[in-house]
Amino acid sequence: MSRRVLAVITLLCLVLGLALVVYAAIRSIPSGLFALALIVLAGMAAWQGLLRTGRARVVSLIVAAILVLGALAAHLVREVQYAGAAGIAVLLVSVYLGKRVFRAHVKAAPALAPERAVVIWNPKSGGGKAVTHHLADEARKRGIEPIELKPGDDLVALVQAAVARGADGLMAAGGDGTQALVATIAAEHDLPFACIPAGTRNHFALDLGVDRNDVVGALDAFVDGWEKRVDLGEVAGRTFVNNVSLGLYAEAVQHEGYRDAKVRTLLDTVPTMLGTNGDKATSRELRWTAPDGTPQRSAAVILVSNNVYRLGRVMGSGTRPRMDAGVLGVTALGAETVGGRHHVRSEWSTAEFVVESDADVPVGVDGEALVLSPPLTFRIRPGVLRVRIAPRHPGASPSAVMPTGLRDSIRQLLRVAGGADPQPAAAGSAQGTGQNR
Repeated sequence: MSRRVLAVITLLCLVLGLALVVYAAIRSIPSGLFALALIVLAGMAAWQGLLRTGRARVVSLIVAAILVLGALAAHLVREVQYAGAAGIAVLLVSVYLGKRVFRAHVKAAPALAPERAVVIWNPKSGGGKAVTHHLADEARKRGIEPIELKPGDDLVALVQAAVARGADGLMAAGGDGTQALVATIAAEHDLPFACIPAGTRNHFALDLGVDRNDVVGALDAFVDGWEKRVDLGEVAGRTFVNNVSLGLYAEAVQHEGYRDAKVRTLLDTVPTMLGTNGDKATSRELRWTAPDGTPQRSAAVILVSNNVYRLGRVMGSGTRPRMDAGVLGVTALGAETVGGRHHVRSEWSTAEFVVESDADVPVGVDGEALVLSPPLTFRIRPGVLRVRIAPRHPGASPSAVMPTGLRDSIRQLLRVAGGADPQPAAAGSAQGTGQNR
């Protein structure tokens, strides 16, 4: 079914569902008005749930179900109960269809397949995903040489040796740290690169548009896949594909308890850490210059990302709508100017960012705990990586065309129903010169 037809059906379901709900509310005043309020809240929770994944989806849908039951219990007339239940059901259908309308899937002509491609795979990553999916055997079936990363092996040396032997395509099957190292060498030699989602979280794969549930299918990127160019970030000569964290969060990452924290939960994690660590003087002072030229310092957290994350509680938060915008995303929490003015949160995008400190700085680079010597110079390397994507995979971030809220969703549905493509989604307030709150 085409995207346009889905958008039309979604809008019709939305109108019909609302009409039934309003009818039920009017017929059973005053309980109906209370039920209507519950239904509106249920619809908002269901919309968020179906557009999210993981724990957030489960919690949102449970809240929606509880609100629906409360709305039905508020009705006293059986006829009204039926109308209200039908309205809720139709609204949920509209939410489900709306998600399909905004599902990204890029179609492009296949690129020339490498003749001597290799895949570096780590049998320990992701709880042994590569082993479970028989990755090595599947690679050989496709004419791709599997190279196992064994304990004690030097990953960089393995990849460089493969290139020296004539490898003309590099795949990485492991965590984001492995992806970054292999991607660095691929960019250095201008070779096509493919990300195999065999790690635990696979954030890089998600924003590239790789199906994280299709480990074997990702190998087809070097069979009949298409190519796009994306950016890489760099700090102190080290490449990062996702982000680098500094401050209290980065110091906490040095301990196992915080290593699994996700980007979209970072803002919730920081207050906890501040409470655990006492006052912010317990962390190293970081210094940098804001976009307006004001010197600032922070003991809370700085997140520098390869392109801009959509943060906060909007749909698609925690992902990057684009990987080729040629900018770093910078988010600073708990910053102070030299004059003492406090900013709860500042966000901006830039091509270069420098952080000073009087001591070595603990950092989390793509989730890996490191300590780097200041000054830390962050740069974006635009379009340096040739990424191949399997034809069955989305090929774009989940937030590439995802609306930023209910109002934007309706506006976008009307556009698509009229025959237009969904507009690329905004990454968030980090776009532009800067913002302080």
